Amino acid sequence: MKAVILAAGQGTRLRPVTLTMPKPLVPVANKPLIAYAIDVLKNAGLTEIGIVVNELESPIVTALGDGAELGVHLDYIVQREQLGLAHAVSVCRDFVGDEPFCMLLGDNIFQDKMEQLLREFPTSSAELAIALIEVSDPSRFGIAEIEDGRIKRVVEKPKDPPSNLAISGAYLFRKSIFDAIANIKPSWRNELEITDAIQHIISAGHEVHPYQLRGWWIDAGKPDAIINANQLVLSDLPYIPAPNGKDNIVGGSEVSPRVLLGEGSQIIDSVVRGPAIIGKNATIRNSYIGPYTAIGDNVVLENSEIEASIVMKNCSIRDIPGRIDSSLIADNSQVASASHVPAARRFILAENSYVQI
Repeated sequence: MKAVILAAGQGTRLRPVTLTMPKPLVPVANKPLIAYAIDVLKNAGLTEIGIVVNELESPIVTALGDGAELGVHLDYIVQREQLGLAHAVSVCRDFVGDEPFCMLLGDNIFQDKMEQLLREFPTSSAELAIALIEVSDPSRFGIAEIEDGRIKRVVEKPKDPPSNLAISGAYLFRKSIFDAIANIKPSWRNELEITDAIQHIISAGHEVHPYQLRGWWIDAGKPDAIINANQLVLSDLPYIPAPNGKDNIVGGSEVSPRVLLGEGSQIIDSVVRGPAIIGKNATIRNSYIGPYTAIGDNVVLENSEIEASIVMKNCSIRDIPGRIDSSLIADNSQVASASHVPAARRFILAENSYVQI
């Protein structure tokens, strides 16, 4: 069985970060979002994976290549116009052929690895299977209604939800999905909705099986969701002793267990409390790193405090009064206090930036 990962979206809800970086490459615990979807597939033995991108020149292609370093084989499928999830499925037909296949959304992270679902679907009686999860605000999602162990109805963002079971970003299809897509019309959003295609299959009398996810699930489409995903992933770090190399932990530093420290990084006269991850060749000097923080490669943090945040690679943060909290700082950013009087604030911000002082 093959698999596809959808990664062609523009990531508008995550701007300004996604002005220069596709959303699937945004790091969570120092690993690209899309790598978590690849891990789920690889864990279930699905190593032939097609990634849907908006162009072959996408940074995703450059970053992931043929997938050899990840232990999978990657092909790239171009969806030049983003006309809905069902449209994205339709462009995958040549790649998947007539065989069953799995589809994951490239910006979702699942605690549940769904191994049994993925391995057993090809020989099951289901025409289609969908991973569902209970949510507190079902009107924001596609929702499934279950009867006698089968899905009898799906509806997109209902005003009066028939259940609180949201359709997450994991689907198992057979070739019938392509005929279903050919028989639906664009929604009011001028998109081909995957829920309409699924309902077409249900209405034709086919079995559509639910799978209820265990643990947490994050649709990491907005900054707050990315930060939350980072915290959840770091929460799952197993116990590891505190790093104590004399070349890495210098001066009066205190480092707790559950801290991953990359090669060539130094912690100098600083406090680091896990769970936290620090990439390669980072320098932490006279600073505090609190729990649920991910620091990327080549970051310099001096005379500052940070907690529950993501700092991507090649950033510098120096002499910041107070604590940086729940923040998302993209590649090559520089954050520093004013070194002159008057101590004014100066900002150079991209479109859709958010600053709280």
